[in-house]
Amino acid sequence: MITVIFQLLHWAIQLYMLAIFVWVLMSWLPGAYQSGFGKLLTKICQPYMSWFRFIPPIFGIDFSPILALLVLELCANGLVFLETLMLGVI
Repeated sequence: MITVIFQLLHWAIQLYMLAIFVWVLMSWLPGAYQSGFGKLLTKICQPYMSWFRFIPPIFGIDFSPILALLVLELCANGLVFLETLMLGVI
């Protein structure tokens, strides 16, 4: 049961990372944020991404999505480590 919960959490984090990646790629397409899909992704991704907007763009490149994805990846890896600790594998 514990394994299923951890797998679902890991899957949710990976899905959210994919949503952020697609949302970032949409910035290269004119008018993509105004589509229905773009508005949905903005509602999903913007609250989390706003935590990382303290990083100013450097030469016009916003590095905050990289930090946001890195934090999510660390959380996913932490879940895997916590799962192995709870199951007594380590």
